[in-house]
Amino acid sequence: MKPIGTHNYFTYITTNKNKTVLYTGVTNDLPNRLWQHEEEAKTTRKTFAGKYNCYNLIYYEHFDYIQDAIDREKEI
Repeated sequence: MKPIGTHNYFTYITTNKNKTVLYTGVTNDLPNRLWQHEEEAKTTRKTFAGKYNCYNLIYYEHFDYIQDAIDREKEI
């Protein structure tokens, strides 16, 4: 169990090169998740973010609790 105050959850928005498609997600490792989106776009393209090349970060918010991050994603 992590000590109080060390939880890191992010709600984020990515877009494609032309800024015509948006993708909203939640993660606890933002740099790795962005890398995964980019790799997916370059390889199998099976996910929404991969298919539409949504790996350019345009916005993110940090949360201490996963439920807050999920609620914010739903709100967006």
